[in-house]
Amino acid sequence: SLGLFSRWTMIAHHVCHGGYDKTDASKDGYSRFKFAVGSMYRRVTDWFDWMLPEAWNVEHNLMHHYHLNEGSDPDLVQRNLKSIRESNMPKVVKYAVVVFFMLTWKWTYYAVSTFSQLELIQYRKTNKVDPEVEKYHKAHGVNLFSLFTPSKLPPWFSCTKFFVKVLLPYVVGRFIVAPLPYYYLFGESGYKYALINLALADLVTNVHSFMVIVPNHAGNDMYQFTQPCKPRSGHFYLRQVLGSANFATGTDIVDFSQGWLNYQIEHHLFPDLSMRSYQKAQPLVVDLCKKHGVPYIQENVFIRVKKTVDIMVGNADMRDFPSQYY
Repeated sequence: SLGLFSRWTMIAHHVCHGGYDKTDASKDGYSRFKFAVGSMYRRVTDWFDWMLPEAWNVEHNLMHHYHLNEGSDPDLVQRNLKSIRESNMPKVVKYAVVVFFMLTWKWTYYAVSTFSQLELIQYRKTNKVDPEVEKYHKAHGVNLFSLFTPSKLPPWFSCTKFFVKVLLPYVVGRFIVAPLPYYYLFGESGYKYALINLALADLVTNVHSFMVIVPNHAGNDMYQFTQPCKPRSGHFYLRQVLGSANFATGTDIVDFSQGWLNYQIEHHLFPDLSMRSYQKAQPLVVDLCKKHGVPYIQENVFIRVKKTVDIMVGNADMRDFPSQYY
């Protein structure tokens, strides 16, 4: 579980952002242009997970980072959970749905959403996309359950391609091939217990990663934006602070347990820094925000999880950025 977590949040996440492009590690493949992309071999040896790495690079590095908490941000929690928030189902059922997503979100949400964003980029190369169709699908999002109603899927999304290229290799590699040595060593029971162990590890790492990723940009003290802004402008950098929250920071143990995602504000300001650089940058960013009166949110991760769940079930709303400041 911890291996899956750290491989994604600390290695893949920062390498894919280019955090180690200028180091000697890039010569060994730890470069955004080589890591986990280009072949099945690179995917399996570098970062084998539910998400397709090329799709993650588009969805996260491009769409999320350059459209933070906008309508074009595929990870905008309040919009993505609109059906749950506005549902008349009992509150206890809503919490149960949230728990289910926490246990499964990498394959019920991230694998599908990231692939959809990649396919949209590819589709645009040879097809004209109706702006209203794109707007509709961005507003409603795509997840695993969308695949059961193909008529509602965007025109650029192929269920067959998704299963063959994204899910099937991981399911076969992780849950069929990986336990095989235990079958030959310990027989059928050895294979069964190895498979159970892998399945439980997947559930645990889903919860762990959910807790340190989803609350980064959700809560009643986080802003959402109705209009885009120019990348790398002053307003752009302001949004990265107003739309992000840090967790407890300061020591390697604390930072490791949170995948170095506890420096979310610094990460969104400077996404191509190394993990160590975020530790160095944080006090400088805190002082700069204090000097200019910019809210700098930093709270315990469990408090942030509570605020995020409140958004998901409809107990609270995110803040709307004042229209006069666009």
